Amino acid sequence: MAEDLETKTYELIDQKNKLDAIFNSNIEGTFTIDKDWNITSFNDSAVKITGHKKSESIGKKCWEIFNSAICRNGCHMEQTMQKGKTMIGNELEILNKNGTRIPIRVNSGILLNNKGEKVGAVETFIDISEIKNLSSHLDEKFKYENIVGKNKEIKQIISVLESVAQTDSSVLITGESGTGKEIAARAIHLNSGRRAGPFIAINCSAFAETLIESELFGHEKGAFTGAIKTKVGRFELAQGGTLFLDEIGDLSIAAQTKFLRVLETREFERVGGNKTIKLNARIIAATNKILSEEILAGKFREDLFYRINVMNVHLPPLRERKDDLPLLVNHFIEQFNLTFGKNIKQFSSSAYDYIEEYEWPGNIRELENVIEHCFILCNGDIIQAEHLPKRLKSIANTNFGKTNQNEANNFKAVEKELIMSVLNRNNQNRTKSAKELGVDPSTLWRKMKKLEING
Repeated sequence: MAEDLETKTYELIDQKNKLDAIFNSNIEGTFTIDKDWNITSFNDSAVKITGHKKSESIGKKCWEIFNSAICRNGCHMEQTMQKGKTMIGNELEILNKNGTRIPIRVNSGILLNNKGEKVGAVETFIDISEIKNLSSHLDEKFKYENIVGKNKEIKQIISVLESVAQTDSSVLITGESGTGKEIAARAIHLNSGRRAGPFIAINCSAFAETLIESELFGHEKGAFTGAIKTKVGRFELAQGGTLFLDEIGDLSIAAQTKFLRVLETREFERVGGNKTIKLNARIIAATNKILSEEILAGKFREDLFYRINVMNVHLPPLRERKDDLPLLVNHFIEQFNLTFGKNIKQFSSSAYDYIEEYEWPGNIRELENVIEHCFILCNGDIIQAEHLPKRLKSIANTNFGKTNQNEANNFKAVEKELIMSVLNRNNQNRTKSAKELGVDPSTLWRKMKKLEING
């Protein structure tokens, strides 16, 4: 009998040690309180965030440790204790032991004994200082005055963005790949009344048709094979903020129909669920396709087009705003000097000639990638022609760079000839060819299909 009791005691001690290890390994600060608001446990992460030791925390009232402005004044823990309500994602500031303000994100829940009686509450919290700092940097980055460009059309676009941000209407941003559609969408969000809410982006072309519905609407556990747990969709994640649907032209007609219903009713349900959820998010969509042509081809719903195209912002390709090249080049030089810890001043005149002659089919994104490529290779303070990717020089040397920007067919012919030349040089190996062209293999494949190149 005594041996059984001893064995059971050791088992309980072992179990407690394991639970303590789990409790203290949690990267979230975690503590519990009893019904009288006394702290009964305080893990290692809570010590790290607050600066208070366990020994000086346990037994004290929680407000004595956290010193938040809302302590004892309608705080989340009070709502949990009084109403038995789980609180998720609340943000507040506390004062750590040194008197420094620390922004935290908090979850709290009720603690019950084995009889179902309330015995206290538990709270988890994380330090979101870095997130707040990043958010402030993003706010600065996406101020309209920081959008690079003095081109007349760009100035007009910035004026439109300022007006659009003050409304909650749906927006359609159009333009070629790499023109900055997501940057424009973020600028609208971060200068709108929804700036404090989330900005949730989804690339509609990145998901198979069988998965896109789950990504957008979420699903309940067991809704389909492989749905082993409940998943929150992008509509739900964007509540209170903005949902950005990139490449919306790639949605199937079936997905477009379901999306249209959400826009019309402002309601949705998770896949496999029956609970109706109200949509509280602004919709911004973007595409590099000409949707009017997609409508005529029966690939895009006309009624959905009118729903998302309340306001339209069209971003011009870089080849149509080459007067902004010097500003953009200087912008990326400054950016990569900080990134790489270098002090590069400019491009040599011969290198810059290539930059000016090139037609930039990948637009600003391609320009940024080219300059980063040059930074990796350049060890001096002037970028030379030898530091440029081969494709820029090959186009110029074969007289492909000076295509007339108003002659779209000529530009396509040049692009097609370049791609075929690179493919032939690499024995039709698309992976090697994409690497030489500085694009993703999937991008090359789409270009080949568009330009009717067999390979």
